Amino acid sequence: MPNQTEEFSGANADRSAKGILPTLPGRACVYRKFGKRLFDISFVLLAAPIIVPITLALALILVCRGIAPFYRQRRIGRNGKVFYLLKLRTMVRDADAVLERHLAENPDARAEWERNQKLRQDPRITKGGTFLRKSSLDELPQFWNVLTGEMSLIGPRPIMVCQKDLYPGNRYYKMLPGISGTWQISKRNNSSFSDRAFYDNAYWQEMSLSTDFLILYRTVFVVIRGTGC
Repeated sequence: MPNQTEEFSGANADRSAKGILPTLPGRACVYRKFGKRLFDISFVLLAAPIIVPITLALALILVCRGIAPFYRQRRIGRNGKVFYLLKLRTMVRDADAVLERHLAENPDARAEWERNQKLRQDPRITKGGTFLRKSSLDELPQFWNVLTGEMSLIGPRPIMVCQKDLYPGNRYYKMLPGISGTWQISKRNNSSFSDRAFYDNAYWQEMSLSTDFLILYRTVFVVIRGTGC
């Protein structure tokens, strides 16, 4: 695991997260150790009467279209522990093979994938999946990951196992990955994969209840704008 945390501290982190997080004094460790988990559980339980029916309704629509509704993918969590992230299915069958064939046939797409680890025009995504991703509704099952303690409401974007060596820092491994976070409410689709380390470092420095509320508030507008991918 690369140990380049120093590169993302101080001025670099401030520049990359400018306009996303407030400039706040250092936070006591109480919120990190206890308050954040309490906040996660409380929010999920309060939101469950809304989240669960919507998730089940979307899953039923996928079932009626002959699609297995839920998808599990191995992601890296806190301290490098691998967990299964839950999502509503948005990809075609044999998605990995479809991606490899597309990248082999399209050099520009290969360069975009190697730089960002995502594609603006992804051949794996179904028509219905495009809507789910743009609206971020495909991520609703991750509230279960939050309830089980594998994720947090707010934190770094969870990275795939195959992306571990591409992540240039180690602050990510000190936190639970989040459904939303500083990267998710930032320039997001216009950033490179390595940019995530800047945002993760900035969030670690400013982690607090007020920061999490601010990110949740801004997440609402990201969902409304439909900038997911």
